[in-house]
Amino acid sequence: MKKFHYHNTEKRVHNGKHITRKVLIKGGKGYKSVTMKRGKRNHTIKRGLKDKEICKIKNGKFIKGLFKDCV
Repeated sequence: MKKFHYHNTEKRVHNGKHITRKVLIKGGKGYKSVTMKRGKRNHTIKRGLKDKEICKIKNGKFIKGLFKDCV
């Protein structure tokens, strides 16, 4: 059986602040992270994905508020 691998990166600039959102799934585990960069300062918040979120991503469904707890 082939294992599920998924990765997605979204980059955005808002008012001079660079925001990068990442989702990575390898096998049955994964994480989500938000990196904010302004000038020379970087701030990264990383959280694990829940089983429900991984199942929805596998099925290609949109998850509203996925990065809410990473802010």
